[in-house]
Amino acid sequence: MNATAADGRLPVFVARGLTKIYRMGEVEVRALRDLELEIREGEFIVLLGPSGSGKSTLLNILGGLDTPTSGVAFWRDHNLVTAGEAELTRYRREHVGFVFQFYNLIPSLTVRENVALVTDIAVSPMPAEEALDRVGLSGRLDHFPSQLSGGEQQRVAIARAIVKRPDVLLCDEPTGALDYPTGKVVLEVIARINAELGTTAVVITHNVAIAGMADRVMHLADGRITHVDVNARKLTPSELSW
Repeated sequence: MNATAADGRLPVFVARGLTKIYRMGEVEVRALRDLELEIREGEFIVLLGPSGSGKSTLLNILGGLDTPTSGVAFWRDHNLVTAGEAELTRYRREHVGFVFQFYNLIPSLTVRENVALVTDIAVSPMPAEEALDRVGLSGRLDHFPSQLSGGEQQRVAIARAIVKRPDVLLCDEPTGALDYPTGKVVLEVIARINAELGTTAVVITHNVAIAGMADRVMHLADGRITHVDVNARKLTPSELSW
């Protein structure tokens, strides 16, 4: 599973024949159908597709939050399909940062405390203050979530995801609950983490404009990647419009 790309970057994720079937009573929902992909270290990937195309299911499998019905999925040389719960927990703690559409901050904790919580389970975390500085919130350390705007809360969530120095940042509609200018600020933070820390970033969106930021855009429909676009030049968030 270690075939090197032409640019010298190794795959961090490889999936082959990935299928996920949810059963609700007698009803079967096929969320993924024989999906194939490779994602290389340091890439910025956008998963683009309508609701129900399988984007979140794929992200959850790559993040060790769910397992497929059949097929294989590897993180480097680690088999995410055969891994037990303890191994998947360790994988999530040590290698993956998650950012969701909703921020899931603890209201009774300050910004600094929300981020510092993660450092207790990380192997070699950065200081919470450094993570918050990277997302432009060094002046808000002792504020509570209720004192922040939606965009600021999302940036706290990103700081919480990156404080453990993850190898990969998995983002599910990170701008979905935000207005246009605020969404751009959040995208700038994700792009900067990808560029400065070399963190592989995978961003789910149904917003076609965001695809311009990616190294590659994987289009999903009906549980499959239908085609992949390569951007010759990545746009900066400030160049995006929607």
